[in-house]
Amino acid sequence: MGNRTKEENMHQGTLDWQIKAFQFEYPESQQGSPLIRGLRSKVIEGYASRTSVYPGQTIDLMVSTDPACGFVADIYRLGHYGGTGGRHMRRLGPFDGKAQPVPMESMERLRECQWQPSVSLQIPLDWVSGVYLAKLSLEADVPFQSYIIFVVKQKEKSDILVQVSDLTWQAYNKWPGVNSIYDDGSPYLWYEGPNVRVSFDRPYSKYCQIVDSPHSCGSGEFLLWEFPLSYWLESEGYEVAYCSNLDLHNDPELIHNCKVFISAGHDEYWTSQMYRNTADALEAGVSLLFLSGNTMYHEIIPYHDQVNGNPFRSFARKHRIKDEHQLMGASSYGSGYGDWTVVKPDHWVFSGTGMKKGDSIPGLVGWEYHGAPFPDIEGLEIVAESDLFGFAADAASEGNKHVEKRRIKHAAVMYPGKRQNWVFNAGTIWWAEGLSNPPGHIPAKGDLGCSQGPDPRVQQITRNLLQKCLGER
Repeated sequence: MGNRTKEENMHQGTLDWQIKAFQFEYPESQQGSPLIRGLRSKVIEGYASRTSVYPGQTIDLMVSTDPACGFVADIYRLGHYGGTGGRHMRRLGPFDGKAQPVPMESMERLRECQWQPSVSLQIPLDWVSGVYLAKLSLEADVPFQSYIIFVVKQKEKSDILVQVSDLTWQAYNKWPGVNSIYDDGSPYLWYEGPNVRVSFDRPYSKYCQIVDSPHSCGSGEFLLWEFPLSYWLESEGYEVAYCSNLDLHNDPELIHNCKVFISAGHDEYWTSQMYRNTADALEAGVSLLFLSGNTMYHEIIPYHDQVNGNPFRSFARKHRIKDEHQLMGASSYGSGYGDWTVVKPDHWVFSGTGMKKGDSIPGLVGWEYHGAPFPDIEGLEIVAESDLFGFAADAASEGNKHVEKRRIKHAAVMYPGKRQNWVFNAGTIWWAEGLSNPPGHIPAKGDLGCSQGPDPRVQQITRNLLQKCLGER
């Protein structure tokens, strides 16, 4: 079999996958707030019955239109496609839309929709693995729009497997207003205690941190964090397959079917089974690239849905993961901003970059990062290390913040596996920001820093990593 990803990207692309017209609703509790945290698309919104699906399987799209109105669903695969970022795969509809109910809140603040399916789609056998968006459009005078997101995976072997961080997307999802895993009904900004649960059976509202991007509503965090990586990988002609966080938990064969596994962007929430499956893959010879930050910070408990018993449709926070450094080579920390500074310029990972010791890639570390390397791993090397600026704050208050120079440094590390494979930990959520700035992506800006956009040195380091891990160096 040839390179299906490269062949797929030879098809005609389009910019029309992007939302053009939108109407969002502010939660009543947030009216007048300068920071809107639960913005939703009440006029048209939806969710999928699965986070991921194989070709030949059927996925249901649950859609609500309020007021009742006809709608269509255009399915796009996201990739490079000559710089357009997406390819139109199919139009479904028109369908008769109706308002579907917002579920009552449980004792654990769970909002678990039981909407009727509006669209059923059997995935064609020739659809290539990728991240797919269903763009929902009202058939009205103003065609308001929003997204539903899902992954098409593959059973065949691939060079690279990119995992989307949909557990983290869902943890921060506040739909319909203040129902993320960080909300307990109190006025505090971030709740991190027990007895809160979130469900995949609901739409994604606007992401509530760092990036103000209403045009991404319904797509989780993909357009913000993972898309610059997948866009760049596919522009470079790599063979790429995709999976959900839930696949790493339920279907470990997927990670064993690749040569390189990539965790990208904001990959905070994991299960213990995901950790074990990833560690087993490393032992079997799979290379692990953590092009991410805040990774493996929280362990979660999966739950079945309460009506139909479908597995892993909701989850709750369990506790802080204590041994992530044993797999990633460095620990996961909170927020900090700074430059990504080279300490081992003679390492093969910097080949072709022209970088010298002390040279920095500005603004690449943020807003959450990794540090404190784990010295007990044989062969572990620190390849980049930086002091960071960050916040020290009362966890229960948005006030009382002050800026300090972090004593704990950012660290990017690398160590060899036992079968000529490698583990690389870039230590920053913003690594993919240095690879590309595709259509529909809005670069991140935090309280103290912002990403600087694509940098040829980040691109070359990533090429070096992939060439080595794929046995091409």
